[in-house]
Amino acid sequence: MNIMNLIALSAVWSKVWPILVAIVFFGFLIFFHELGHFTFAKLFHVKVNEFALGMGPAIFKFRKGETLYALRVFPIGGYCSMEGEDVKDGEEYTDRAFCNQKAWKRFIIVAAGGVVNLIMGLVIVMLMIGTSDSLVGSTTIHSFSENAVSTQYGLKAGDRFVKINGHRVYSDYDISYFMSTDDDGVFDFTVERDGKKVDLKGVKFATEMTDFGDVKRLTIVYDFIIVGVDKSITTVVPAAFRQSVSYARLVYISLFDLIRGTYKVSDLSGPIGTIDYIADAAESSVKAADYTYLYTLLALIAINIGLFNLLPLPALDGGRLLFILIEIIFRKPVPRKYEGWVHAAGMVLLLGLMAFICFSDIWKLIKG
Repeated sequence: MNIMNLIALSAVWSKVWPILVAIVFFGFLIFFHELGHFTFAKLFHVKVNEFALGMGPAIFKFRKGETLYALRVFPIGGYCSMEGEDVKDGEEYTDRAFCNQKAWKRFIIVAAGGVVNLIMGLVIVMLMIGTSDSLVGSTTIHSFSENAVSTQYGLKAGDRFVKINGHRVYSDYDISYFMSTDDDGVFDFTVERDGKKVDLKGVKFATEMTDFGDVKRLTIVYDFIIVGVDKSITTVVPAAFRQSVSYARLVYISLFDLIRGTYKVSDLSGPIGTIDYIADAAESSVKAADYTYLYTLLALIAINIGLFNLLPLPALDGGRLLFILIEIIFRKPVPRKYEGWVHAAGMVLLLGLMAFICFSDIWKLIKG
């Protein structure tokens, strides 16, 4: 192989490996989600007919015991198919069928997938904080830059942020997020000072116009530094929990922004767009030798998928959980046929939305 071939191969590999990283990560998210369902189904002795990673025709499959294990061609999903999961009229089901299990067992089996994704997000945040070169961030002000504007409006060293514009502050990520998404550089803070909560209204920061491609945006000049804490298991783990809560809240903030019209449905990304974002993040992180952005993106995606699946919407795990919860509360299940109709209608809408989002992702890639 001559030098020109090596250069060409290297150029191709530099484009391919970030996409492979993205596909593998997305596959891990799906695999562990379905493994959550599978594990608790097996623990509760529910018969699992098939455990599949991917959709469509099988590339590879084998049977072990009563369960078929399959790797399928399209890496856009997966499933853990249990006996009696979708009840059909006139069919008889054994005692090991999902539909014949106690409500609390069914609740745990269904919830396990989303919960596993949330745990994955938490683990990624722990890795991000634990392996970074910086100290563990806090929500307390350490000091201010010279001629800081915000000190003129009441902020002081030692103040711990409790709320920003009415939003609870859980982590240092919340400080950067709520301040960076503000549009005028004026904030209402609630801080804890000397053990007491203090409300500070109309705190101003210096601002400047920054170019973001073809768009100019107002950006905040941060004139304070937060307290950094040395790394240890007693600081990294609590910080990871708090930051994961911050990431989880972004899911609901984004959902409400979508409902209010702040964002359009075309702004959403599906599997194709997500893989593209991860690939870009992986490539940028390697070039910069800083994996913070990649870790952040992966954690956000894992937590987003986990929470989205637990939303009480038809065809999602959360929709099934809602029906089980109704059964637990009223001690009587909703008639299976009505539940089936709701999930079927939800599935049609969900598939339609996914088709639209995938088309939008492809169109964005074509447009560059």
